[in-house]
Amino acid sequence: MPRLKTALIAISGTLLGLVGVAALLTRDVEITSWKMMWNSVSGTPGPRAEPATVKQQLMAPTGWQLGLYADAVPEARVLRLTEAGDLLVSQPRLGQITLLGRDANGDGHPDSQSVLMSGLDRPHGVEVSGGYLYVGETGAVGRVPFDVQAGRITGDYTHVITGLPEGGNHWSRSVRIGPDGWLYVHVGSSCNSCIEEHPWRATMLRAKPDGSELAVYATGLRNSVGFDWAPWSGELFATDNGRDLLGDDFPPCELNRIVQGGFYGWPFVNGFNVLDPDNGAGHAAALQTALAPAHGFRAHNAPLGIHFLRHQQKASLSRSALVALHGSWNRSKADGYKVVRLEWAADGIISETPFISGFEKDGNVIGRPVDIAESPAGELFVSDDYAGAVYRLWRGASSAQSSVAAPAAQKPVLTGDPLAGISAADIAAATSRAEPLVARFACAGCHAAGTPAGNKLQSLGERYGVDTLAAFFITPRAPMPVYPLSEEDRRALAIFLLSRAAQSSSASGSPANNSPTSASKAG
Repeated sequence: MPRLKTALIAISGTLLGLVGVAALLTRDVEITSWKMMWNSVSGTPGPRAEPATVKQQLMAPTGWQLGLYADAVPEARVLRLTEAGDLLVSQPRLGQITLLGRDANGDGHPDSQSVLMSGLDRPHGVEVSGGYLYVGETGAVGRVPFDVQAGRITGDYTHVITGLPEGGNHWSRSVRIGPDGWLYVHVGSSCNSCIEEHPWRATMLRAKPDGSELAVYATGLRNSVGFDWAPWSGELFATDNGRDLLGDDFPPCELNRIVQGGFYGWPFVNGFNVLDPDNGAGHAAALQTALAPAHGFRAHNAPLGIHFLRHQQKASLSRSALVALHGSWNRSKADGYKVVRLEWAADGIISETPFISGFEKDGNVIGRPVDIAESPAGELFVSDDYAGAVYRLWRGASSAQSSVAAPAAQKPVLTGDPLAGISAADIAAATSRAEPLVARFACAGCHAAGTPAGNKLQSLGERYGVDTLAAFFITPRAPMPVYPLSEEDRRALAIFLLSRAAQSSSASGSPANNSPTSASKAG
């Protein structure tokens, strides 16, 4: 039944797409490429990615290398990198989720590829949290017990949210667990431009991880496929695709800062507060209530996945996000088809620069980027649903060797004093800043003395320095949530915890580790 349901939805989507094409023809709007149009409507893939073409045509930033990580992942959409280094890839039109096994042999390619789940209803969003794998299907959100280290399902798949509106133009359902521990779900509009009947259409929903307390979080979001939280502020940002059939250059696609109760304009207002020509009449009041975009992309660039960089050593990338521009079809000249970098200045102004380009050249399209994932080692992965591929970017020489999630046994044990060079006054200042944070986030509830999590704190000095521990707080391992900590908060918390670890292990009489401060960190 799920496959039949998926097929019927695909047929209905194709018919709706053909209606859209007819509308294009009647409005005398040129189409960039019939192949791109048909791909957008039916999901028909393009040519398979070839290593030589990737090397010759795709361009990465200076200091980065780019290679083809996997070339046989049809309809590759959302990416999630697990703590074990496996890469989960959703393939909605195939009704499945694929697991690309961690590259343990370092040859720059996954060591294995297997279907983790199948028979699903256009699975799109994928999230891993709290021992579960969450999946956003068209009509529901489900979860299943998932052993991250083994890379396998360990229980029954159950729906925690049901009754999501199905059919229509925007069938994908993106899901994420936020820093607050809640489950966020986006439901796109049913159409290019219309007044919706279902209250969940074009909204961001939020619920507890078990699906309880489901409620509308934000509205007026036409098709926000990608969303992520800025690590320096905890703010939620979402991409949004503007409507079609209003010409090459209007309306802009959007990046929105999502706040609870926020209204973002669709279908009455487009872009930066411009009434919609079809639906805006009689809704001028929406100009006063609609929240303007935080940033505007070029019209019809179709921004999808967004990922805030969290593991880059370069300070220049510390307040940046990457966005996958899926590319235009409703334009007379091709545009988009790239990955761009967004940079947040101290005053909040966002600038956009190319990061990966070459997916389109002189109207010839070889790929359509969808999503981005980042490893703790700073490697980047980009999915491409047109070429059915996943690309990998890494810094340094041209070697293809991957460092994704080295086995735990190979993780070095630190020696020396992780607090070397930090004065007693700096430790005291860090303690003053960190203690209110520890109380605010009730850290003691999980890290009580004598518990496994509590014991881990005593050995922090063996595994982390100040900088690496501060970086850990940006994307901590489950079940620890992501807290909205500033850079100063993270550093103070790292110094405070390393100092307390030293005191605790010293009191317990642990063996020395080559310095007075770290003499008791074994714990």
